[in-house]
Amino acid sequence: MRVGLYPGTFDPITLGHIDIIRRAALLVDKLVIGVAINRDKGPLFELEKRVKLIEAECATLAEQTGIEIIVHPFENLLIDCARDVGAQVIVRGLRAVADFEYEYQMVGMNRQLDDSIETVFLMAEAAHQAIASKLVKEIARLGGDVSKFVTPRVNTELRRQFDKA
Repeated sequence: MRVGLYPGTFDPITLGHIDIIRRAALLVDKLVIGVAINRDKGPLFELEKRVKLIEAECATLAEQTGIEIIVHPFENLLIDCARDVGAQVIVRGLRAVADFEYEYQMVGMNRQLDDSIETVFLMAEAAHQAIASKLVKEIARLGGDVSKFVTPRVNTELRRQFDKA
């Protein structure tokens, strides 16, 4: 069984993330969405909310692809998370050259830690290349329309979050 791990903070999950998940599901028998607990980034959404949003958004994808998609929070090294979930491949999405430079370094380090786990890069679809969670949050915080970048469910949660502020 080919198990893939797609890690990220997903704060929030965007249409770009969903596109990568949809395409990654076609490459593996089981896809684990690793939700990083990164306290240094100061996420907008609590871990539990991010997990619930990802699970809700991935339910339809799992049905459509027939692939088991599970959500797995982690706070350890990515390579250790991959081992924990039995992943043979780490999936990373790329938007631009700057992403590649960072990811290239990460692959090199991960290969030093465990050369049995491969990393594959999936380029974001052209329509999603500019989408970044950080920018989506900033637009939403300032009252802008992010409906082109996230699902209706995530859009509602973003509005609810910033209405509290």
